[in-house]
Amino acid sequence: MLSADQILDALDPEQREVALATTGPVCVHAGAGTGKTRAITHRIAYGVRSGVYTPTSVLAVTFTARAAGEMRTRLRQLGVEGVQARTFHAAALRQLGFFWPKVVGGAPPGLMEHKASAVAEAAGRLALGVDRVSVRDLAGEVEWAKVSLVEPDDYVRAAEATGRPQVAGYTHQTVARLLAEYEKTKAARGVIDFEDVLLLLASMLQEHRDVAEQVRSQYRRFVVDEFQDVSPLQKFLLDQWLGGRKELCVVGDPAQTIYSFTGATPHHLLTFTQEFPGAKVVKLVRDYRSTPQVVELANKVLAARGRRADSLELVAQRPPGPPVAFTAYPDDEGEAEGIAARIARLVAAGTPASEIAVLYRTNAQSEAFEQALAAAGIGYVVRGGERFFQRRDVREAVAVLRAAVRHVSDDDALGDQVRDALRDVGWTDEPPAARGAAREKWDALQALVSLAEDLATERAAAGGTAGLADLVADLEERAAAQHAPTVDGVTLATLHAAKGLEWDAVFLTGLSEGLMPISLAETDAAVAEERRLLYVGVTRAREHLELSFARARNPGGRQGRKRTRFLDGIWPDGSTSSTGAGGRARYAGQGKVQPGRRVTLTGQYDPEVYEALREWRASVASAQGRPAYTVLADATLEAVAEVRPGSLAELAGVGGVGPTKLEKYGESVLEIVRRAARSGG
Repeated sequence: MLSADQILDALDPEQREVALATTGPVCVHAGAGTGKTRAITHRIAYGVRSGVYTPTSVLAVTFTARAAGEMRTRLRQLGVEGVQARTFHAAALRQLGFFWPKVVGGAPPGLMEHKASAVAEAAGRLALGVDRVSVRDLAGEVEWAKVSLVEPDDYVRAAEATGRPQVAGYTHQTVARLLAEYEKTKAARGVIDFEDVLLLLASMLQEHRDVAEQVRSQYRRFVVDEFQDVSPLQKFLLDQWLGGRKELCVVGDPAQTIYSFTGATPHHLLTFTQEFPGAKVVKLVRDYRSTPQVVELANKVLAARGRRADSLELVAQRPPGPPVAFTAYPDDEGEAEGIAARIARLVAAGTPASEIAVLYRTNAQSEAFEQALAAAGIGYVVRGGERFFQRRDVREAVAVLRAAVRHVSDDDALGDQVRDALRDVGWTDEPPAARGAAREKWDALQALVSLAEDLATERAAAGGTAGLADLVADLEERAAAQHAPTVDGVTLATLHAAKGLEWDAVFLTGLSEGLMPISLAETDAAVAEERRLLYVGVTRAREHLELSFARARNPGGRQGRKRTRFLDGIWPDGSTSSTGAGGRARYAGQGKVQPGRRVTLTGQYDPEVYEALREWRASVASAQGRPAYTVLADATLEAVAEVRPGSLAELAGVGGVGPTKLEKYGESVLEIVRRAARSGG
């Protein structure tokens, strides 16, 4: 077990300053990659080891289940058990469920996980014509109003005061009516939403002294991570937890405020010393995550419009790495295929697929990358898709492991126990050769195997052992917190979903005006937040970073897109080989085959060539175990059959034939065309 001094030995001077500030209000401004989680977990561990407080008196609040799970894991590694590390909602739901029978009586109302159906019902009662998109937008506005503590009667004034745009084409007055009807709809159903959990608990603590005293006697010290994202509702609950006390440590970075559309605001972080005069303030600026090239680019992105007094300039601590790459592609399809080819080379050179991410601004951009990666035979995981522990194969695997606890031999290593048990649900020593559902299932089961081996290693390092029962308990805790293990595969995610994560290699895509900043960002404040979003994306990369955009949406389309204004003075011009950020410019088609000019098609293709191409495609798809369209689409085969290219350069001018497909299938396609010509086709 580590001593108090040993806990401090692992920290740099600024992190050590955080750890030593065990009491009183503390505000930590922590830049990306500066070790904020290390600082606050070591602060808690040092406070426990030095006898300043007991673990059960600490409530650490985070914004994601993953972050809460990471905090618990690190505290456990430091030998500290009993600290509650939860999200705002998880902590509030636990307390509300405990006190509801005593204060209100009976069981608490059911929790409504999604607002859409209630919003649609409320809109119907008001005779508002809504579709799926408008229901989604209105549900988002309901959430904003509630986390901003805006009542329906006050919505019009608040919306006008804050410059809220009209939602789904409805006036502020109409939305105010919808907010009131939504609350009536919930009441009729006997349910509450996620915001109600925080609001009801905060009100209960405010109005019932005995409840407040019981909670405050239990939790005497609070730590809040990502404080720049706290909403007025969350701050209201935090104030009730504190009850006027000052034992609060907050950690945040104004430069990473990217959720204002949900009601998050950096105001509470920036005014912390006004609320708590004499608070200890520590700035963490040593970046341990990224190479100097990545750090320099991140600093330049923020500095391009003038550095704010409260922003931090990161100082790289890692040795130099490869230069940042900047690539302009002719179209979206070319961008997706070009990035898939780059990823294939990284994987071949030894970078695990799970350590690579493709980030974009909107969910709609993922499809092209999914297709390109599938065509290249590269596994991927779309972040924000089906939750890991809700997958049927994962639920079956956990049930098998739970049943196997009674029968396994403790003489076997934990990893071997898990492998033997999971063979009954499809795990094999080698993964399936082809991508698809079978490979996705194997990847999920393999993630459980890896988790078992990590748990065994962690317990051994602490001088103990881990059995199958320990793993099952860990999995149940992870499932409750939705803290999923890492699944092998390239991560596809929006920039918002990437917050708090990091990878060895990151591809920032679609960096053109209209996407970055998004066209909906019409105010200076909204554009400034888009810049911060790009900064967050840049700082996700540890070593490899590539920025790209496409000049046109579709192959052969007008190349009228312009790269984002956020890279003015940073993006290399023309064939410039480097920039101050250690960047290099690349342009699609710069390799061994220059794409020809996109051809104009009439739709009058040679049917014999087309059928020959279809037969070839079917055999390739069958051999690779994947759908035929992932080899080449029907429209592409028709175009080839019309153009009948005689060279790779001509074939590259056909829509749907990007760099990856040109390299993999180009010669085969040309040979089919040549055979047709020789036979008189």
